[in-house]
Amino acid sequence: MPQKDDKPLAGKRVVVTRAAEQSAGVIAALEKQGAEVLLMPTIEFAPPEDCSALDAAMAHISDFDWILFTSQNAVRFFAKHLAQHSSIQGRFEQPAGLRTAAVGPGTAEAANKDGFRVDYVAKNHTGESLAGELAAKLRGKRVLLPRSDRADDRLPSALRAADAEVTQVIAYRTAAPRAIDPHTLQRVRNAEVDAILFASPSAFHNLQSWIPGAELAALSQRVQFATIGPTTGRAVRDAGAQVEIEAADASPAALADAIASYYRARAQGQPSIQPSAARRA
Repeated sequence: MPQKDDKPLAGKRVVVTRAAEQSAGVIAALEKQGAEVLLMPTIEFAPPEDCSALDAAMAHISDFDWILFTSQNAVRFFAKHLAQHSSIQGRFEQPAGLRTAAVGPGTAEAANKDGFRVDYVAKNHTGESLAGELAAKLRGKRVLLPRSDRADDRLPSALRAADAEVTQVIAYRTAAPRAIDPHTLQRVRNAEVDAILFASPSAFHNLQSWIPGAELAALSQRVQFATIGPTTGRAVRDAGAQVEIEAADASPAALADAIASYYRARAQGQPSIQPSAARRA
């Protein structure tokens, strides 16, 4: 007979705000833990409107020493555009002198699947950590950084501080959807859910198009906000909202485990400190 602890999220309603095409894994992982999952994408992705910089980087890809991938989306859009680029004949073969680094295991797995040899995975899964851990190897090297159009300047600044020659290119655009399901939105506003998962700062900020910032901050006192990584957690806190669960690993199983661990600890009357660094400043 299944034990009660086999389904630590039984009776919990979790909202996933990731893009629909990226949510199947985490939905399955949460449902395996017993959760009822509501999908409410607050973010969507598209190719860049102007691909000239991306095309130029691809035409001279063998001139770079490193490619740094900071998200699975960066891998996905870069690899798709690379496969369509006129200078690539057939399947892309990574030049022997080109090394690849990834911000975390999920990004590394995506890169491997798309034909990249991943030489380094950050121990602490942030862009700044990746730059710091590789600083000695990047000094004087040419680094290609495919990113979102909304990425901030902290990572390229850290790379330049390590004396790397950085070329940033927009690999994809991040946008808010035109609409979200009104029924699910109302359930969220009424706090008829237990947790809301945010995988990026944009996913959180875009929700403010439908729920004002002050209302979101108040909602975080009634509903557990769960985030992936310190960058997303910082963005949520900077907006005045509370983060109860912060998962360091973006893999579906790790996300579900972080949320399950929080509720398991709370049910047992234990302090809600996550092994994945919940409440980390």
